[in-house]
Amino acid sequence: MSHHDANKLKVLFLCTGNSCRSQMAEGWTRTLKGDVIDARSAGIETHGLNPSAVRVMAEAGVDISGQRSKKVDDLDDPDFDYVITVCGHAHETCPVFPGGARVVHVGFDDPPKLAEQAADEEEALEPYRRVRDEIRRFVERLPAALTGIKRSP
Repeated sequence: MSHHDANKLKVLFLCTGNSCRSQMAEGWTRTLKGDVIDARSAGIETHGLNPSAVRVMAEAGVDISGQRSKKVDDLDDPDFDYVITVCGHAHETCPVFPGGARVVHVGFDDPPKLAEQAADEEEALEPYRRVRDEIRRFVERLPAALTGIKRSP
């Protein structure tokens, strides 16, 4: 399964640590749009899979526990149609991809950062659930959400 399906749009979700937002985006895309989009996720660094992200995705019926946190350098096939950066830092430090991938920035809040202020575990899960649902709404509009954006030559 290392090579992309030629008939699918190849999309990479990129985040700083590939632990939360990009993992949720990959999980949603595999679940909702797996027939038309070949989704991967990676980070500038690897911070491991965020347990709260795994938990709130499971609540929504999506199992991402088998996904692993990986760096862009670890991708076996770096040729993508679109690279979607889901946090500001990744957008600023986004590597140049071969093959003319179009880089699109779609920012989502950082749940771990928001959860730091939480009084208890239940409250800490709130930002994860909110961002999970925001990412789902974005993914539900794929690939149409990308087609207005022309690929760079």
